[in-house]
Amino acid sequence: MKELVTYLAQALVDHPDEVRVSQVEGEKSIILELRVAPSDMGKVIGRQGRVAKALRAVVKAAAPRGDKVVHLEIVG
Repeated sequence: MKELVTYLAQALVDHPDEVRVSQVEGEKSIILELRVAPSDMGKVIGRQGRVAKALRAVVKAAAPRGDKVVHLEIVG
C-alpha cells in the first residue's frame, strides 16, 4: 500500500525524491501519511481537493478487505 501511494505521488510532483510515506497502524485502522515538498503541496491536493480525493479513492479501492480501514493523510 505504501509503495502504491509513493508511486502515485512521485508521478504528480516536481521533486519526486522528496516524497515520503509513513505508515501508522492502529487497532482498527492504518493511516498512511504522505509528505511532499512545500512547493508540491498544491499538485498533490489539486483544485478543490480533487487530486487528494482521487488518491484517497485509489487507496480505499486497493486496500485489502479486512477489519482494518486505510486512511490517507497529506501532511504539510
